[in-house]
Amino acid sequence: MSRQLVACMLNVSEGQNLALVERIAQSALRAVNPPAKKTAVEGWKINAAVLNIFQDFDYNRSVITIVAGQDSIGASVEAACKTAYELIDLSEQEGVHPRLGAVDLVPLHPISENMSLQTLGAVAKDLGRSITSSVPGTSVFLFGAADSEGRGLVARRKEVGWFKTPVRYSSLTHDLGHVPSPRYGLTGVGAIPYMMNVNVTLDTKDVALGRRVAAAIRATSPKGLPGVQSMAFPHEGRVEVACNVDLLPSHLRSPDWEVRESLGGQYVFTPSDVLTRRVLQESGGVGTVGTTLVGFTPEEARALASLALTRGEGEAWRKAKDRRM
Repeated sequence: MSRQLVACMLNVSEGQNLALVERIAQSALRAVNPPAKKTAVEGWKINAAVLNIFQDFDYNRSVITIVAGQDSIGASVEAACKTAYELIDLSEQEGVHPRLGAVDLVPLHPISENMSLQTLGAVAKDLGRSITSSVPGTSVFLFGAADSEGRGLVARRKEVGWFKTPVRYSSLTHDLGHVPSPRYGLTGVGAIPYMMNVNVTLDTKDVALGRRVAAAIRATSPKGLPGVQSMAFPHEGRVEVACNVDLLPSHLRSPDWEVRESLGGQYVFTPSDVLTRRVLQESGGVGTVGTTLVGFTPEEARALASLALTRGEGEAWRKAKDRRM
């Protein structure tokens, strides 16, 4: 069995009921850990662990960080998704953050060095098929290495209608499963290099300003930051610039990028301090209240995953001194 480590940042459309979200996390563990599965990978006591649960009340959204070996990640995440579909009725959910699915996003990320993204793409595609077969009525769109054309998450979200309002579920584009419905919505499943969520809170209620800042820093802008995708939302009485920070293959690196190497130099990414400084520059003198990293850097995720699996700490999120918020 493979000791290649994979992380899944499972995004579900529930951020106000911790007990419900923890039931989803526990399902990921029961599916693949002893005694449900007799043996773990050599050197590991268990096959999967949950490193972190991040909840946001205003967004009504949670991110569950599941880690496992490449051979176990599919079954672990599928079990979590099945529980989420059972417990979350998307038609009854409201939140500031856009969403299309009760299970909104299922990205698989390699966190071991020199791991094949193409192989993980096949795992993700099989996971999408398994989800739609085991939960009738669900639907999936594929992205990254799971997509036959290798289209990224942002491109696929635009194509399927993720950013459009109001949502007409029956007209959404999907790759697998049933025609999307208000009950389950549409789930994105894919395999991409590790992606961090970095949120910078501006000390203002001016959402228009936040959107201008988000537009200026995203990678598609002329002077945007490498690998950064950004949006702005009202959040807890202020405005949050919410960013996905992608790892980029190091061969794409430009001399003028302010980036940090990751996973043995295989990738580079924009650090959170660079992102925060740029937000301040673009905000026209408006200060920031703070910067939040949702989860971990790739190196932190790999180290904590190895520790949790070796020690048999499946519910590692309960032992964390610093809950990643």
